[in-house]
Amino acid sequence: MLVDLTRGLGNFLHEVFVMQLDWWVALGFVAQLLFTGRFLVQWIASEKQNRMVIPIAFWFFSIGGGLLLLVYAIHRRDPVFIAGQAFGVFVYARNLYFELRDHRAKPAV
Repeated sequence: MLVDLTRGLGNFLHEVFVMQLDWWVALGFVAQLLFTGRFLVQWIASEKQNRMVIPIAFWFFSIGGGLLLLVYAIHRRDPVFIAGQAFGVFVYARNLYFELRDHRAKPAV
């Protein structure tokens, strides 16, 4: 039983990660790395300031990763993924707009 389960899992992983590998999947992985990188940027900034911080770079990583994931989702023709990424990119862009607007409005110290 365990051998069959292991073999089945191995076949599944081989099919998903090896047989389906193409340029689109590589693009999807790059997009996911960018999207995940935003949390590293946020974590490092927060550790440096010893409080929760969301740096501007977080929003650029979010937009970059979100746009690439949206392109990937469109290629895959996945309506759930398309809707989620399109809405997310809109929110990230809006948050970046607010951040940049507020940054410009701050008086020079």
